Amino acid sequence: MQKIYLSDAGPKVSPAVYGFYRWDTELENAPASMERIVALCLELGINTFDHADIYGSSQCEELFGALLSKKSFKREDIVLFTKCGLKVPQAGDSSIRVKHYDTSAAHINQSVENSLRKLKTDYIDIFLLDHLDHVSNLEETAIALEKLMKSGKIRNIGVANFSVFQHQLLASYLHTPIVTHHLELNLLNTSALDNGQIDYIKQRYMRPLVSAPVASGRIATGTDEQAVRVRKKLQEMAAKYTVDIESVAVAWLIKLGALPLIGTREEQRIRNIANAFNIQLDHQDWYELYTASRGDI
Repeated sequence: MQKIYLSDAGPKVSPAVYGFYRWDTELENAPASMERIVALCLELGINTFDHADIYGSSQCEELFGALLSKKSFKREDIVLFTKCGLKVPQAGDSSIRVKHYDTSAAHINQSVENSLRKLKTDYIDIFLLDHLDHVSNLEETAIALEKLMKSGKIRNIGVANFSVFQHQLLASYLHTPIVTHHLELNLLNTSALDNGQIDYIKQRYMRPLVSAPVASGRIATGTDEQAVRVRKKLQEMAAKYTVDIESVAVAWLIKLGALPLIGTREEQRIRNIANAFNIQLDHQDWYELYTASRGDI
């Protein structure tokens, strides 16, 4: 895969990103699974990996760091995202009573230090805030982020799951541009197209980083009316382009300028997503799929 710029101010990344957001359960043989998946991604040209302080019950960063320390690939050959902000109750941690957000300066600083230590790296390419904390002091948040950039511990700032107004609000406190927005978008959830998030991201010359590109498998196996309707149209398109339906579903996102964030641990589904970059989706085919998603047929 040819590397592309994340935004007009961001670094180059692979046009697909592997994220560990689905690794919250079933971590049996996790080191071997991670090594297998990272090797597959690198084979396919995917060199960009997305973490968070809480992924895999807070274990994924450490697992990846252990893999990086084996030196089977070079740190400078990969791009690392990580994030903080979302806090959820976890077994063995009585300090978190309720799901909430924390983007205070203290939490950001502690999270970055923990991520650097776990990932066994000196810097994070893109550090994201996951949701906007309604009660943190945003001025202190912005100052903390920019100090971390000046120190070299993080190189770029991004956001995840922000509304347009929240995105604008944080940007107003920063002197440094936000380089990406991580949100959910797929043929079974087009709300980011309808609520202005994608439009605003494009206005800021960024590429959206979209999670659940195949709707957590629902596109292939869902039995609800929308999933069945969309899958029927995808099957028509898949026959036309001689590919899997999931490849067409991801090609629909790529035509929007989005970067699919892969979450599956199934090799074939990872390959299906990577294969989407070989499809030149016709303009009207894109709208046929969008129409099927909305039910306007």
